[in-house]
Amino acid sequence: MKPSYIAIEGVIGAGKTTLAHKLAKSLGASLLLEQPDENPFLPRFYRDPEGAAFSTQMTFLLQRAGQMEQLHQRDLFAGPCVADFMFEKDRLFAELTLGQADFALYVSVFERLSFEMPQPDRLIHLTAPVEVLMSRVEQRGRAYEDPIQASYLAQLGEAYSRWFREQTRVPLIEVDAAQYDLLNCEADYADLLAALDSDQAVVRLSRNDLI
Repeated sequence: MKPSYIAIEGVIGAGKTTLAHKLAKSLGASLLLEQPDENPFLPRFYRDPEGAAFSTQMTFLLQRAGQMEQLHQRDLFAGPCVADFMFEKDRLFAELTLGQADFALYVSVFERLSFEMPQPDRLIHLTAPVEVLMSRVEQRGRAYEDPIQASYLAQLGEAYSRWFREQTRVPLIEVDAAQYDLLNCEADYADLLAALDSDQAVVRLSRNDLI
């Protein structure tokens, strides 16, 4: 059965949005994209993580919940949807950035909003070494991302890896996005499309698996 809701995840710079656009075009799907530029607190967060973490995270939480509500209300016959985020990722960021009291308040709101959130049929997890991620962040030239440190991306990567190891509800496709060129190599992209049609619980696309 073809997936009707595909969510793509990965650390900043992994290539989520680029892949979402390509998949949506291939599958004739609608797009659901994060809107980081619409979070007015994000630039300050990268300059002062401790001082701006709570306002940044709550803004993202409400923004993502609103987008999920739109998806939930879609017509059953509206066709497939590709998103460049999953709702659960919000909590991953909160765990890394918020202090104990702020996190407790955040969780109380998150749990109310996450009730009956739509679940994707497939999860795509894009991974890449920190040096590759840093290079991509620098290349895209968003001024507010200039303060991002490699250590922060490494922490995020570890948090994502833990979450994906533990979640078993949704079939997972793990892609080494440093080795697989899903944008420019049609053979690599064909492997991903085949993985989307697979009924395996976990599919890993990595050149290391071929050695």
